[in-house]
Amino acid sequence: MDEGMTQSGGIPRRTALAAGLAAGAGAMVLGALPGRAAAAPEAAVPAAAEAAEAADRGPGADWFARPPRSVRPKFRWWWPDGLVDPDEIAREIDQIADAGFGGMEIAAVHHSIKDKSVLDTARHGWGSGAWRDGVEAALARAARRGVTVDLTLGPSWPVAVPGVTPDDDVAAQELAHGRVSLAAGASYDGPVPPPVHAPAAGVTRQRLLAVQAARVDTANSTRKETGLDPASVRDLTSLVADGALSWTAPADGNWVLISYWQRGSGQQPESGPHTAPAAYVVDHFSAAGTGAVTGHWDREILTPRLRELLRAAGGAFFEDSVELETDGLCWTSALPEAFEMRTGRPLLPYLPAVVLDDSNQVFAFEAQLTRQIRHDFWATVSDLFNRHHVRALRDWAHSLGMELRAQPYGLQTDAIASAALLDIAEGESLGFKNLDDYRCLAGGRDMAGHTVLSCEAGAYNGSAYSTTWDRFLRTMGGAYAAGVNQTVLHGFSYATAPQVSWPGFAAFSPYNGASGYGESWGPRQPTWRHVADIAGYLGRVHRVLQAGTVRADVAILRQTGYTATGIGASWFTATGVPLGWSHQFLSGPLLDLPSATVRGGRLAPDGPAYKALFVEGDFFYGSTPTLAVDDARKVLALAEAGLPVVLYGAFDQALTPGVPADGETDRLRGVLARLLALPHVVRVTDKALVGEALNRLGVTPDVRHAMSSTLLNAHRATADADFYYLCNGKHAETVKPPVAAVDHDVTLRRTGSGSGSAETVPYLLDPWSGEAVRLARYTRDGDDFTLRISLQPGETAIVALGRPGLFGDRHGARPHVVSTDADEALFTGEGLVVRAAAPGTYTTRPDRGRAVTTTVGAVPAVVVPGRWQLDAEDWRPGTGATRTERVEVTVTLDALVPWSRIPELADSAGVGRYRTTVDLPADWTASHGARLELGQVSDTCRVTVNGTRLAPVDRLHPVVDLGTDLLRPGTNVVEVEVATPLINRLRVAQPAVFGGVARQDHGLVGPVRLVPYAQARVS
Repeated sequence: MDEGMTQSGGIPRRTALAAGLAAGAGAMVLGALPGRAAAAPEAAVPAAAEAAEAADRGPGADWFARPPRSVRPKFRWWWPDGLVDPDEIAREIDQIADAGFGGMEIAAVHHSIKDKSVLDTARHGWGSGAWRDGVEAALARAARRGVTVDLTLGPSWPVAVPGVTPDDDVAAQELAHGRVSLAAGASYDGPVPPPVHAPAAGVTRQRLLAVQAARVDTANSTRKETGLDPASVRDLTSLVADGALSWTAPADGNWVLISYWQRGSGQQPESGPHTAPAAYVVDHFSAAGTGAVTGHWDREILTPRLRELLRAAGGAFFEDSVELETDGLCWTSALPEAFEMRTGRPLLPYLPAVVLDDSNQVFAFEAQLTRQIRHDFWATVSDLFNRHHVRALRDWAHSLGMELRAQPYGLQTDAIASAALLDIAEGESLGFKNLDDYRCLAGGRDMAGHTVLSCEAGAYNGSAYSTTWDRFLRTMGGAYAAGVNQTVLHGFSYATAPQVSWPGFAAFSPYNGASGYGESWGPRQPTWRHVADIAGYLGRVHRVLQAGTVRADVAILRQTGYTATGIGASWFTATGVPLGWSHQFLSGPLLDLPSATVRGGRLAPDGPAYKALFVEGDFFYGSTPTLAVDDARKVLALAEAGLPVVLYGAFDQALTPGVPADGETDRLRGVLARLLALPHVVRVTDKALVGEALNRLGVTPDVRHAMSSTLLNAHRATADADFYYLCNGKHAETVKPPVAAVDHDVTLRRTGSGSGSAETVPYLLDPWSGEAVRLARYTRDGDDFTLRISLQPGETAIVALGRPGLFGDRHGARPHVVSTDADEALFTGEGLVVRAAAPGTYTTRPDRGRAVTTTVGAVPAVVVPGRWQLDAEDWRPGTGATRTERVEVTVTLDALVPWSRIPELADSAGVGRYRTTVDLPADWTASHGARLELGQVSDTCRVTVNGTRLAPVDRLHPVVDLGTDLLRPGTNVVEVEVATPLINRLRVAQPAVFGGVARQDHGLVGPVRLVPYAQARVS
């Protein structure tokens, strides 16, 4: 196995020191981490055996350091349909497994290939015999390597079935409209108004659903919508004869004739064709449409061998975001009947308020009525989608021993409720506008008792072959704080396809002739040499964030359960989160789940254990204070059971979200009056007072800091420990200015079964090295532990509060430090020590007993290495699309500069090995150590000192603690291996595609400094 493919995750060779503690008032500084030797490679373990083993053991020395395959990150694996070779499939699975990843999702995606004929869909299309052979090879090899394989439900997206035609009842449907304006008293005599848009290619049938007339009411008009008088709407369908209509408008105003036509949308999956015959998107709202998908799999794809392999693999079927495209309104034949069953009213009189033209509303009634109609309509669509599509696909997947993972958004449907139905809900870093989009899906997941929230991660427009892992980690840091705990990287491309250029087939590049989306990770990338470090980091983050159950402070009830909108929550998003509060979103259907009970003042006490419920106006409908009567009654029951509730807005005058039945508004207000009369229910009319209202109710967050901060958090609780994931991140990818460093005290609460125990101690878990070390400096007040958090932008820290010895450490319940004027206090193999960058006598106060003074001797000065030798591997196009030539280039640098400023490497990409020597004085002793600050380094790197390779470097804070046993008096050799993205080479190798991308600065830029310290034992 190549060194660059060695999987990280083992216990470091050299026992790590605990994280340093800054001087100041009694709290631990988490930031610069200790010296770490390289992690040992991990042997492959069959997934099933590994999962069983992991389930049987709690936290321990290996629990964090060696995360099982089941929690490791996955790749979206792009195939050029079925034009794949089983031997190459096996090789690529080995590449992914050897690099420390846990699985892959096979997806037929080839936007980069303009001429689809080269893919030969007749013999090598999606679902063909060649495609099945590739899938069988993948599943068989994955079973041997202990990784999982997921399968998309169709080629590309949305879900489509070969052989379905746009005119079939099971195909995706749309409701198109036609219109004719009539002046007062004018007559119309002619054909029924045709649709304003011609049908899509392949659509040959359209059925007239209805014809209406309505009087124009300009008082109801908006900038884009024609206002109508709802009382004037009349059905003219019975007047249609042989496709013609005769009608005279009344003389009381201007009128409009509206025709409604049901027809197929004619939508095909993205960047097709993928099959022969062509595939068309199915109706996502009918049992027949979903049955067409499952029936095709059962009849045409699932051979006995494939069924056997799928059941043994235990993976998941996957559906991408629901991007149904239509010129009109998404439709299904059962919609009118379903609407009437749901609301007790016919849909036809309300149709003008919901009809669409290129996603724009066409007509409007009075504003409140229009809002209520649209709410009822999309709630009905949501019911059909969740019943006939999500639940049906999930149950079918279970029958095959598989799960269903899906991105349940893209339409105006209740994605929160969908997330509760799915085995694994998934979001995406490209389409989600801020962290609240993830918190919507997390609410559904956690109320339903599921574990995983997945993310399609790392797709950036125009960034193919220039994406850095730094950028990826900054993006994902906040997503993990918002509930994500599985990463599906976007992505890994199959090696080759016809007519592609070096470095091989890429699903999205070129894209419209230029650099495309995301990355094509794999051995074609220089950074693949270090990617096991990234896989280990992500696996450990997932390990913690899939442990036990989530804890969130507040549940926010949403009347409309959309996601992928970027719309947050009043007070919490802008003010509460920066103060440490955590929240999730619920929608009405979640209040019917078995978990929706209250015990000890907590909603879902065995799950998220929300401390309060927050209800505000509906952001999606003008922030109107609305509640369905049934939902109001459920909230009342929860409050009567002891749950604190805060309502923001005029809920004493609340309205129903849909069109109310007779007396329904009065019934709603009566329920809310009872709710507002309860002592632990507070209504506020100023969002600035939400925090004060929670405080009055005795509700406080589990994470607290006095100052507003960019620190984000996620909290999981197990029987053994409380785990806190902390990230100095931003709420959205587009937030400006950039996040700054944080350095302040943070209080974390022990909430699990060990709360109240005097034996609880805090640990710092380093997701880069896998080390878990007991912290030496903190203060405690009951179940509250106060640490000092120091994190660079994007940097993360994981803290566990648990019993002594939980992670195999030997420090037990030894006294800890509450304050010291030394730079740091920490536990080592020698016991408790203090560190300082300057000589002197330092006073340390333990949590019990007297203060202790410790003398630290001389400390050498900071060393800035001078000359460096750079041995670069310059990666260039080889003799074929998948072959890379590596040219050795050696340069001597008197000062560190990016490769773009080194003439021999200006347009190069590859791997560089930097070597320098550092001379230390003769009085250097075993009490001395140092930190190596790398400064600016791009993209990935590894460090070796005096022949010992260290554990992975934190990409977002490249400072390595060398400890006290690596350096020696005299000459020391420091080597830094850096791998770059391919973009600078591709700019000149393929200028037609990548020439528009600016030359980028990569390599070791520094400044590099060796910062010595001395440490002494606290006696």
